[in-house]
Amino acid sequence: MPAPPGLWAGGGSSAPTCCTTGRKREGSRSAVLQRGGDFGGDFGLNLCVGSVHSLGADGAQPYPVVSTHPSQACCPPFPHHPQCVQIPNPAAVEQTEHLGPCPLPWSPLLGERWGTGACPSARWARTWWPGCVSCWITPAGAGASWPSWLGPRNASGAVQDGIRITVQPESQVVAEGTQVSLTCCATGPPGLMYQWFCGRQEVPGATSPELVIDTATPAGQWYICRVNCGTTFTFSRWAHVQVEKSSSPSSGSGYCPSMAGLQILRQPRPCHLAEGDTLALECRAIGNPPPQYQWFRNRRPVEGAQAPLLQVKLVTTAERGSYSCHVFNLFHEVWSQEVDVEIGPRLFTSGGSWQEEDGGSLEHGSPGQLYATDKVALLIGNMHYLHHKQLQAPIVDVHALGALLCQLNFKVVSLLDLRKAEMQMAVDEFLLLLDKGVYGLLYYAGHGYENFGNSFMVPIDAPSAYMSEHCLCVQRVLQEMQQRRTGLNIFLLDMCRKRNLNDDIIPQVGALEVTANIVFGYATCADAEAYELSQGELSNGIFVTFLKRWLLEDEKITVLLDKVAEDMGTLEITRGRQALELRSNLSERRALTDPIRPPGQDESSARNLQWAKAHVLPESRHLCFDCGVTVQLGFAAEFSNIMIIYTRVVAAPKDITKCEARLTDIPEELDVDLKCTNKESPEELGSPLAPVWSLGCPSCCLYSRVCGLQKLRQELAFTVCLQYRYQGMDDFVEERQRVNVGRPLIAKLNLQWAAPPSPAHSPLCPSAPGSWGVGESSWVNTPEENLSPEGPGSHTL
Repeated sequence: MPAPPGLWAGGGSSAPTCCTTGRKREGSRSAVLQRGGDFGGDFGLNLCVGSVHSLGADGAQPYPVVSTHPSQACCPPFPHHPQCVQIPNPAAVEQTEHLGPCPLPWSPLLGERWGTGACPSARWARTWWPGCVSCWITPAGAGASWPSWLGPRNASGAVQDGIRITVQPESQVVAEGTQVSLTCCATGPPGLMYQWFCGRQEVPGATSPELVIDTATPAGQWYICRVNCGTTFTFSRWAHVQVEKSSSPSSGSGYCPSMAGLQILRQPRPCHLAEGDTLALECRAIGNPPPQYQWFRNRRPVEGAQAPLLQVKLVTTAERGSYSCHVFNLFHEVWSQEVDVEIGPRLFTSGGSWQEEDGGSLEHGSPGQLYATDKVALLIGNMHYLHHKQLQAPIVDVHALGALLCQLNFKVVSLLDLRKAEMQMAVDEFLLLLDKGVYGLLYYAGHGYENFGNSFMVPIDAPSAYMSEHCLCVQRVLQEMQQRRTGLNIFLLDMCRKRNLNDDIIPQVGALEVTANIVFGYATCADAEAYELSQGELSNGIFVTFLKRWLLEDEKITVLLDKVAEDMGTLEITRGRQALELRSNLSERRALTDPIRPPGQDESSARNLQWAKAHVLPESRHLCFDCGVTVQLGFAAEFSNIMIIYTRVVAAPKDITKCEARLTDIPEELDVDLKCTNKESPEELGSPLAPVWSLGCPSCCLYSRVCGLQKLRQELAFTVCLQYRYQGMDDFVEERQRVNVGRPLIAKLNLQWAAPPSPAHSPLCPSAPGSWGVGESSWVNTPEENLSPEGPGSHTL
């Protein structure tokens, strides 16, 4: 709301003595505080005092106007232009303060009747809004009359401005060397006068409603216009003229945007990116009115992409396509060139050409260099078991390992808390990503056991006395990986390897192929347990604590794991309890850092599409409610099956004093703790990773954490409930909107629809089902335990 122009006057041509204080006064200095424009933030103030001039035939003394402007580090400055104001009788006024303190040290000069030496108790009223300062005089006492020279007075006691600006100058982007026109029109009493300013400086001769600017210099400037009639004045909004260099031959010095319409100065350019890169497309245009932008991908609008620069971080194959920008204003529209954006895996070149050989062969031009046709990793962390001890470290371990593998150009799928059928389907989807020459890595953190040389991963829904038929056999996963002719098979198993006394079945896995490319990294040795440290929520397990120190090293994978084992051996607390075991038949110097060479476009594209399905988030969107409130709905991925949803009020009418948007009616099949929804800070969601992923989140949001997306039976739909209150009312009003965001992240793979195969035919389970063997009470399997760094931990049966 614009503040009324204010006046602060006093002083004279001599230095009379104040009858109240007895102090000498500077007769040549006085001040008037005026409104200089509308700004969005707080700013510091500087005073610029104008000189005194003689005015009027009646001998009344004029008083100069003092302008205010913000510091140079903030918004564009207020113009400094002294202006004379004639004060008939400034006596009998009262000082009041409203809405908070003003940053300006307040020491107003007392008003005086000229020539008498009298100094009545004159004080001043002021009002401060964030981003705007306004001061004006108010009469003292109920019987005092409002001075007619201040103009009409509204209900709030403020002075209504007699001058109203009807056409504001608009900010523009113009080509270098051209001319641009700014217009300011106003209505008011007869005899309106205009004066344009460039920053703090008055533009000589610019005294008409239209200002024509020669933009021969590339430096952009801020402009403002003052409209006055006698001593009454007001200022327009600031207009910024940004100058862009143009390579177009049509941008001559006579170019006038208002006549020629829109002109695109900078066209977007096609690009080829690798997954994980940042996509940046730019389209710059000039015009009057200033142009607006809307980006399109595959001729469909990209939601929220309404700026000259389109930037997407950590791109996947989901972002590839044809992009163009629609540029428009009130009178014209124009389309940019349509450019192709290709996104694929990172390519490695070292100055030589690729030699056409089988996947995994040596690279021509780089003697001894091995390569992968692709790199794929499946990370599973099981924590919240239904019938067994809860674990803490898997969520931190999976997150840390996934971040490091992404740096090594692995396609990573990370999942938490999977049931038996979900684990089977996740592995099946992982196998679809594997092909000839691909490096496949499977990491598992959770409960497990080992019988007769075969390792079993325990899902979260395993019964209290589980057997092999309730679990997934790692050796069967390896057998399936070998059938895909992978270049390297890596298993990192962060689990116990104790014998399961409840399971006496010998799995019939079958003979494995001799591929000389298998590496097993066990967190502990056979018939031993794996431990996690009790050092707070963000503590890694012991295995990953040492593994992440070496994972990025350019070493043969077996050498890398040897170094991890040596480091683990230095930990006193696990000595004699846990030791890394390495099993391998690797015959070549294969490393996680090996470069990627795709064998063919078709195979690579199919693999990229399959992987991208599990990593596509819903697009951010804006919901418009009937009351005029606009709510932004945003999404972030914590894991492939855990999503963060946040709501933020981005616009609300002035008469609505409080409003918030909450999520309700979330599908019951998802793991959603109502105590961890609609929280004002990410830390309240109950996730130990909140301090990590919340760094880039916007402020003033309500956050909700949705887990178990693999359980979705249909598209994810929920309700956004807006509660708001009007000014002067106590009760809240409620509006609701139903939102459907499709199948986000891993839900696109439909893991919940897979009917678990019978134990006799499951590729991931033992071939023959067995009996329970012994009673539940007679079986003991020690799970991963918590060890305190201060001393040895006790086992929990």
